[in-house]
Amino acid sequence: MIVDTHTHLDHPKFAADLEEVLHRAQRAGVDCYIIPGADPKDLSRAMELATTYPSIFFGVGVHPYEIEQFDEALFEVVDHPKCVAVGECGLDYYRLPSDQGERAAIKEAQREIFIRQIEIAKRAGKPLIVHIREASRDAKELLERYGGPQGGVLHCYNASPILLDLAQRNFYFGIGGVVTFHNAKKLVEILPQIPLDRMFLETDAPYLTPHPHRGKRNEPAYLVYVLERIAQILGRSTEELAQITTQNATRLFGRLCYN
Repeated sequence: MIVDTHTHLDHPKFAADLEEVLHRAQRAGVDCYIIPGADPKDLSRAMELATTYPSIFFGVGVHPYEIEQFDEALFEVVDHPKCVAVGECGLDYYRLPSDQGERAAIKEAQREIFIRQIEIAKRAGKPLIVHIREASRDAKELLERYGGPQGGVLHCYNASPILLDLAQRNFYFGIGGVVTFHNAKKLVEILPQIPLDRMFLETDAPYLTPHPHRGKRNEPAYLVYVLERIAQILGRSTEELAQITTQNATRLFGRLCYN
């Protein structure tokens, strides 16, 4: 069976047919899900789903695009029995303004909020779910300086070679639909360098839908396309990779569906 380690089942796009989505996922072999905490306004929905469904867990965090909503009070739920991580948090420099002063201010604000969430995770003993986009060097520097032994996962690993060293600091690499894209040359080339005991499967549903369903809403059932593509690249069986990645997820996040 397979764990979708990053799926936004709390997204409004799943409100009308969540039961059908979960049934399709189970038929595809996906039967455990982690909802990352990206936007504070969605936290209550994530907690509701995690409380309702034994197979759903959640993280609490603030995405770098939502740092204005950061509030320490959000993290009072970090000890909830179904909360397995802090995040999705991190750095995203992709949409910075052209003005240099504004760029510098936004970067500094993102760094500050990221550091605070790293420290919360360290105090709670919970792993991080880390979002990094066009900020690999800064993110690595902060994780090495402030991170703790609990480590975490680099969500939607961006194929940056400089991040590979984080495997030695108990960080894992989330691989999703991007690996199936025709233009994913860098990720395909670097995939064999990721230690198998540091690899996760994820969808980021409803985003980043894998081939051959690009253009449609992504959902956990499509994780099989990610698994098949990784197996093809690495020359491994899908059964072996499913078992390894599931073991990896339970090693980092602790109590999941398989404990």
